[in-house]
Amino acid sequence: MIKMKMESIFDPLRTWAEESPGNWNILLGSGFVLLVVGMILVFVFMKKMGKGDERTNQIYLKSTLVMLFGVILCDLIFPKEYMWQIFFLFKYSLAFIASGIYLAIQYKRDFLN
Repeated sequence: MIKMKMESIFDPLRTWAEESPGNWNILLGSGFVLLVVGMILVFVFMKKMGKGDERTNQIYLKSTLVMLFGVILCDLIFPKEYMWQIFFLFKYSLAFIASGIYLAIQYKRDFLN
């Protein structure tokens, strides 16, 4: 029952994406942009924190845990019957962005104060 409701949430997106190749390309392009932004965010804040020591290793591990929770949450929400390639891209894009946001918050809290 819940799975059916979750899939019906994404039906308008599916019909919009299947209307024309341009819509599909917009969806694909926005997913890649989000992925690149997330990867850059994670890379920049990991470089700003410097080499690993006791404190930064804990931050890196928690950042990886946030990424894992993001992947698991997206696996539960996104449908697997249709457009799975696009949702796969968005799943990892959102996970990288969540991890980057966590790193940004930790960097501001621990290194700027």
